[in-house]
Amino acid sequence: MSLLTDWRETAYNEQMDQQKMQMFWMAYFAEEKAVYEQLLAEPDVEVCGTVKELAEKYDMTVSHFTGFLDGINDSLITPNPIEEMGEDTVVSLAFDKEKLYYNMCEAKADWLYQLPQWDNILTAERRKEIFLTQRKSNTVVAEKKIGRNDPCPCGSGKKYKFCCGKNK
Repeated sequence: MSLLTDWRETAYNEQMDQQKMQMFWMAYFAEEKAVYEQLLAEPDVEVCGTVKELAEKYDMTVSHFTGFLDGINDSLITPNPIEEMGEDTVVSLAFDKEKLYYNMCEAKADWLYQLPQWDNILTAERRKEIFLTQRKSNTVVAEKKIGRNDPCPCGSGKKYKFCCGKNK
């Protein structure tokens, strides 16, 4: 079984009762926050090593670190082979700063995108811009509906109800 499969089976275990699941995620989010605090403190330093080495470095289990890698993978400059990685797979945590901030906003992870380390990485204006761009990306704008008495969009000059809007 791959590390990613193992992580997903544990993290999304439907057999676990709600209280245990809540405790699991609270513990994981605390670990995740601690890793991001360290990464964002030195955003231009590329961290790399084997999955096992980095899990030990950040004081996480290999399973939890695999979950971290799953979460950050879309924000990395070069994504890691998370589907088939093992404990000895060498991974890189070199991330795109703006993409990472955007993805944190998309995940609604306010405990991450509000970390004080972001103050030294992106300006407040740029963070707000990225935040608003992400929020707008989920907004669905419905097209204006053609009214029965509006001019027909085909250009005939007739009312829509007497042209293309006829029930045939």
